[in-house]
Amino acid sequence: MPHATRAVLAVVTVVGGMLAGVVPAAAETIRFGAILPLTGPATVIGTQEKRGIELAVDDVNAKGGVGGQKIELVLEDNQAKPDLSVLSFNKLVDLQGVPVVFTGYSGPTLALAPLATRKKVLLVNCGAQADKLATASPYLINTISSTADEVGVMSKYLVSQGKKKAVVLWENDAAGIGGRDDFVEAFPKAGGEIVAQEPVQFGQTDFRPALLKLAASKPDVMYVVTTANQLNLAQQYKQLNLTFTVAGSSFFSDPPTIADPSSRGFMHTQVKIEAPAELAARFKTRYGDDMDFFAKQYYNGTTVVITALAKVLADKKPATGENLRQAVFDIGKFNGLIPMEFKSNTAKTGIIINVMHDGKDELLTELPAD
Repeated sequence: MPHATRAVLAVVTVVGGMLAGVVPAAAETIRFGAILPLTGPATVIGTQEKRGIELAVDDVNAKGGVGGQKIELVLEDNQAKPDLSVLSFNKLVDLQGVPVVFTGYSGPTLALAPLATRKKVLLVNCGAQADKLATASPYLINTISSTADEVGVMSKYLVSQGKKKAVVLWENDAAGIGGRDDFVEAFPKAGGEIVAQEPVQFGQTDFRPALLKLAASKPDVMYVVTTANQLNLAQQYKQLNLTFTVAGSSFFSDPPTIADPSSRGFMHTQVKIEAPAELAARFKTRYGDDMDFFAKQYYNGTTVVITALAKVLADKKPATGENLRQAVFDIGKFNGLIPMEFKSNTAKTGIIINVMHDGKDELLTELPAD
């Protein structure tokens, strides 16, 4: 039996054991909230995030729910905008009574963090990586490593490969600024030199002016910190006949970009995570798409919350955000699609570097985070 399959079965077994003595007074529905970009420039990623949560919820409901209580997923579309995220959060908490909200993208998550603290709602981030997320709220847990961890790994690898002259293309928002700052700090420490930087706006589709400015510096590598429209970027890079190496972080794990020939040779870091063949096949059958990185991350993050919920109910406590948060730290170690341990609000995980070619995103090397 593959390791990943055993890990998922272990989660189911643990949950089942916790629920053995739980007999709820009456069957109820426990609502999980999710505030994700389901329209706008980040739709592709937001849709995969939604599918990951959705499939995990449906899997546990098919087994009778948690302690006999079914889970209902309540979705809100924030278009990756902080202001819409705040409106959605208040609606979910005040009107729907959700004890937990899944979120993504750094700007929206940072906007929700103080609200989560005030209202004692567990905020679960499985995709955003701004360094500030680590301390944004005691009620925010991150099941993905920070940008700094990924940047440190990539910086050392690039310099080791002789790529010592770098430019940075960064998105003018929380995720982009944080990633840029991390690279500007980490790359020189690894022995490289930053020779130019260019900002772009979230949702921008024409990257040619910025690419031409950066190309004038004759770099060995361009480090990209953007969260949307990577396919446009790859195609315009190819159209301009640019030849320097392109590197990025988890947000380059974008199926349309990977499938396009223009992305050949692009490299990116990401958290090491795999889906068992059976789970990947069910996902493909249901949605007609491969289970990409973000779908895996959000499926995995949902199993963390479900395991915490099982403990709360087994302890005969109400399913509140406060109790769910405490259960996460009481359990500590989780073995879903990826082993993780919560010693702080952010779980540390292994990091890999992938390279794109021939429509595939393949392992290049695996390195430990700093």
